[in-house]
Amino acid sequence: MTPFISELIGTAILILFGNGVVANVLLKHSKGAGGGWIVITFGWAMGVFVAVFVAAEGSGAHINPAVTVALALLGKFPWASVPVYVAAQLLGAMLGSLLVWLSYKKHYDATEDPGLLQATFCTAPAIPHRFYNFLTEVIGTFVLVFAVLYIAAPSASLGALDALPVALLVLALGLSLGGPTGYAINPARDLGPRILHALLPIPHKGSSGWKYSWTPIAGPLAGCALAAAAYSVL
Repeated sequence: MTPFISELIGTAILILFGNGVVANVLLKHSKGAGGGWIVITFGWAMGVFVAVFVAAEGSGAHINPAVTVALALLGKFPWASVPVYVAAQLLGAMLGSLLVWLSYKKHYDATEDPGLLQATFCTAPAIPHRFYNFLTEVIGTFVLVFAVLYIAAPSASLGALDALPVALLVLALGLSLGGPTGYAINPARDLGPRILHALLPIPHKGSSGWKYSWTPIAGPLAGCALAAAAYSVL
């Protein structure tokens, strides 16, 4: 696979698993309804595992603009390739979200709570606060990218299990820091599905939350820049 196709497929898998488990837990009449936060965090972690495993050989499995930008800031990835990777990640996130909607179409039709519907696409704060919501995303993404930089280092390579520590990292982030904002920690993961939420004919869907949408973009980008700086210094 070309890097573009690899990133597109990898990010689509990530969102299919991640937003898929949210849909399973939240949508009306789903067999997984009421599964709770533990189920959601495990679903996202397994989505990361499969996505990284599939995309690693073709593109290095960034599947997140924050990872791509951090590597470029450190000189480990060419800036000329950043737009290609980010475009693939955004389109992949949209594709994954579309597949979730198709899989749960009748459940989307049956669910009347616009907040639950939006949650199966993109993130929203539990308690809205511009600064602290932004700070939560900065901290979460800093930890993600800082740890990934060490996991991806040659001395930390685990061979065929490279995807496993990243998946466990995302699981821990969801369990520990996911409560305030839903731990987007990935601009494409949030923006791509948010666009789909706005475009798809979903009954009772309500607002797509565009006033908040800058937070899961700016927060992760700031967090990844800080992580790159810290990694460079250390």
